[in-house]
Amino acid sequence: MKEVLLTALGVGGATVMGAVIGFLFKKISHRFSDIVLSFAAGVMLAAAVLGLVLPSIEYGGKYGLLITVAGIFTGALCLNLIDKVVPHLHKLVGADIEEHKRSDLSKVLLFVTAIAIHNLPEGIAAGVGFGSGDTSQALIIAGGIALQNVPEGMVIIGPMLAAGVKPSKTFWCAMLTGLVEVVGTLIGYFAVSVSTAILPFALAFAGGTMLYVISDEMIPETHAHGCERGATYALLVGFCVMLITDTLLG
Repeated sequence: MKEVLLTALGVGGATVMGAVIGFLFKKISHRFSDIVLSFAAGVMLAAAVLGLVLPSIEYGGKYGLLITVAGIFTGALCLNLIDKVVPHLHKLVGADIEEHKRSDLSKVLLFVTAIAIHNLPEGIAAGVGFGSGDTSQALIIAGGIALQNVPEGMVIIGPMLAAGVKPSKTFWCAMLTGLVEVVGTLIGYFAVSVSTAILPFALAFAGGTMLYVISDEMIPETHAHGCERGATYALLVGFCVMLITDTLLG
C-alpha cells in the first residue's frame, strides 16, 4: 500500500513539476515539449502493451483474448465519450495554442477542467497496474504516465497567466489536476484489490485508455508544430527504452 500511495503522489506530482517548469520558462519551445511528450508516448505505448494488455490475456484464462479485446474497446470508448463532453489538449489548445492564449477566462478554465477529467482514467491505469502483483511493471506504467504529465503541466501555465489568472491560483489549479490523478490511482488499486475477478478486464480497460490517449491526444499534439520526424524518433526511443527496461527487469 505504501508503494501505491507514493506512486500516486509521484504521478500527480509530475503535473505540478511540469507547472513549475512552466512558471520558470514561460516560453518553452514546442520542439522541446513535443520531444518530451513523444518520448512519453513511446514509454506509455510499450507499457500499455507489455504491462497491461498482455497480462490481461494471461490472467483471463480461457476467455482471456475476448475479455482483453472487450476491455480495450471499453476503455477507449469511455475516453471517447469524455472527449465529446470535454475536449482535451490538442482540441482546446494544440496547434492553435497562441490563438487561445488571449481567450476569455471561461475557455481557459474549461481547458484546465478537461485536463483534470482526463487525468482520472490515467490515474486509474496507474493504480490497476499494481493489481497484477508485478510491482516493477506497475512502477514502469506509472512512470510513463508521469512523463506525459510533465509537458501537460507545462502547457497549463501560459494560457492561464495570459487570461489574467493570478500566479498563485494558477499553481493551485495545476495542483488540483495532479490531485485528480492521485485519486484515480487509488481508485484503480482498490478496485482490483476488492475483486481479483475483474483484474483481466481492468488491465485491458486501463490499456485501452492509454492507447486512446496516445493515438488521439499525444501523437496529434506532437505532430502539430512541424517537428514530426523528431517526434517520431523520440517515440521510438521511448518505446525501446521501455522494452529494454521491461526485458531486464523481467
